[in-house]
Amino acid sequence: MENIKEVSISVRALIEFILRSGDIDIGRIGTNKTLEGIKGHKKVQKMRKEKATPLLMTEYESEVTLKHKEEYKEFIFRIEGRVDGIIKEKGKNIVIEEIKTTSRDLNLIKENKLHLAQAKCYAYIYSIQNKLNEIDIKITYFNLDTEKMKFIDKSFFIDELEIFFKDLIKRYYVWVHNGEKLRKERNESIKKTNFPFENYRDGQRKLAVCVYNTIAHNKNIFIQAPTGIGKTISTIFPSVKAMGEEKASKLFYLTAKTVTREFVMEAFNNMIKDGLKFKVVSITAKDKICFKEETNCNGKDCEYAKGHFDRVNEAIFNIINNEYLITEDVIKKYALKYKVCPFELVLDLSLWCDCVVCDYNYVFDPKVYLRRYFGENNKENFIFLVDEAHNLVHRSRNMYSSSINKKSFLQAKKKISDKKVKKALNKINSYFIGIRKLCSVGNYYIQKEAPKDLYIYINKLILELEIFLNKNQSKVVEEIVELYFDCLHFVRIYELYNSEYITYAKKNNDEVVLTLYSVDTSQLLKDTIKKSVSTIFFSATLSPVKYFRKILGGSEEDYILKLPSPFPKDNKCVLISNNISTKYKDREKSYERICDYIKTVCKNKKGNYMVFFPSYKYMNDVYSIYKDRYNDKIMIQSSSMSEESRRGFLDEFIPHTKETNIGFCVLGGVFSEGIDLKNDRMIGTIIVGVGLPKICLENDIVREYFEEKYNKGFEYAYMYPGMTKVLQAAGRVIRSEKDRGVIVLIDERFDNYFYKGLIPEEWKPISRVRNIEDINSKLNEFWNKFNR
Repeated sequence: MENIKEVSISVRALIEFILRSGDIDIGRIGTNKTLEGIKGHKKVQKMRKEKATPLLMTEYESEVTLKHKEEYKEFIFRIEGRVDGIIKEKGKNIVIEEIKTTSRDLNLIKENKLHLAQAKCYAYIYSIQNKLNEIDIKITYFNLDTEKMKFIDKSFFIDELEIFFKDLIKRYYVWVHNGEKLRKERNESIKKTNFPFENYRDGQRKLAVCVYNTIAHNKNIFIQAPTGIGKTISTIFPSVKAMGEEKASKLFYLTAKTVTREFVMEAFNNMIKDGLKFKVVSITAKDKICFKEETNCNGKDCEYAKGHFDRVNEAIFNIINNEYLITEDVIKKYALKYKVCPFELVLDLSLWCDCVVCDYNYVFDPKVYLRRYFGENNKENFIFLVDEAHNLVHRSRNMYSSSINKKSFLQAKKKISDKKVKKALNKINSYFIGIRKLCSVGNYYIQKEAPKDLYIYINKLILELEIFLNKNQSKVVEEIVELYFDCLHFVRIYELYNSEYITYAKKNNDEVVLTLYSVDTSQLLKDTIKKSVSTIFFSATLSPVKYFRKILGGSEEDYILKLPSPFPKDNKCVLISNNISTKYKDREKSYERICDYIKTVCKNKKGNYMVFFPSYKYMNDVYSIYKDRYNDKIMIQSSSMSEESRRGFLDEFIPHTKETNIGFCVLGGVFSEGIDLKNDRMIGTIIVGVGLPKICLENDIVREYFEEKYNKGFEYAYMYPGMTKVLQAAGRVIRSEKDRGVIVLIDERFDNYFYKGLIPEEWKPISRVRNIEDINSKLNEFWNKFNR
């Protein structure tokens, strides 16, 4: 028994993986399981219990958990599931009931292979546990609109159920056996894997050791590690080592930007080239990886969706036995070969990989998170590596919030003639008219309570839309389907609503937008973090670190690590111009002096520079003046740059250039973090302003909330997010031991006590400059020492 290994899987997951077939049909509208579907189940169960009286000698049990152990070869399979109902009537066979709620016409519903297979598994487990030779199955379809039911009844002997069940296990064994073989190969290779660089940078070994110990002790950690220390490999390497010792089952490397995922895949590739046998998959967004111009996920409109489930398992098996680094190109190659949907392929494939590299959304966002991993009953030992964790503050507020607008309901009303749908739409429209009246002062309205009436109206609309859409699939317009899913998301977010939420509405003429706004996401993030064995938050700008620990769902028990820069202080020159105000009211007066400062810095030594501004308008205004006064080569960031344009922008920053190139960029934008311009590809950055987010309703709501909670409203809403952007932008300059560069901070507030407290220790000493002569003097002194 020593070599026996246990494998756990739910009945539903087993059935859906082994027996799935046919087309992808994401366009088919299902049931709102969060509310109406649950109500439908309960109605059927209530009816059964009411009929199950002692007088009729009938008993009914609902939501019965069944567990079964099945030994096959070197594995014990633990199978678990929950039966909707068990009907016991004297003199008759026990009945296993599987309830399915639907909004479709019951006459169109035929026997469903997966529904029946699920019930057969429950029937088998129940039969062997209760020594039954024969058992019945009832698949009950409950129409949510009419409350009518359709039944599909079957009877089975234990022998035929046993054949069916053991065949499932036999087929699943092939996958588990293969996975176990790959796991053993992986662990043997991990033992032989060394740190992929000859030497550790200062602080890098400490970082790696702390990450390993955090995982080993099932803890979380918040790490502030300076730019250039090598955070990516220093978190990946110890995580891989911990997995090789079975301290975790899967690694999720979570990022905010595509370019970061490329660095991560490169780090893994280097270790794989050195012999590491580790399956790594990168998840690419659906609209980017899709082969079709329009993403219509159904067999009618897409040849890759048609028959997808007939071929996808073969594709997965081939990939996991032939590839280690599974990039977008690899996925597309196999998707074309097997003619399957590349996005659905990569999601399924991730189940069999050791590491999933993906956006934060796939773990934290309730709209798109990977339910195959993070559902309520999932229990796995995951490691979460949260890169550039400072981004998760703002991103999580978006993830856990939901907005709906009056206009979309009015447009739907014009396109739908169905009376019941229109009635539901009218209720919502009337609600919005009432909200619009409340927005008379300042064009907005705020309340702490959740909008309960609207929630009820929207749930009713969802139910009516499901019926309408399923009846009229060939005639449905995209806007109606989009409204349906927006309503579903609103309901999901409403069900998360607590004291950390605010409801607000904004009015613009006749239009009204209502938002369920998640001001403090810390508890929601904490709930997800609990699904990991260990979560590692890291960033160069996790400062103040206790603020980030608090707001990102950490606790006092979580570790904190702050590391100094490994690079010589003499390689950096930091200047503060503290006699220019970049406050909104003073901006126009600052343009010409800022142009002079930029010119002075950039003419002192030829090379590549970036200038960061707090907004596109500020940047464009300064750019207009600068190009009229000087002939320097300037690239300017636009608000809608394609990935190709971004690469072209960065390609201009060539090393050891003999001319001066200046990039005008926006703080917090794509060029202010996540880019690695080493080897003189950037020798200086000029940062205009302290990066404060714009004053708006949302940020003021955050300010008021945290002022009341911690007496730090301005810091949480404006100061900390602003300085995070400043520190990130400044971090583009020194990326390696050989890099040398200047950082110029332009704003009188940088000399303020509170802002100075957020400036890293390794930036010191900092020089203050008040005019062109000061800047020239300091820069000459700095650059000349490298020419001696």
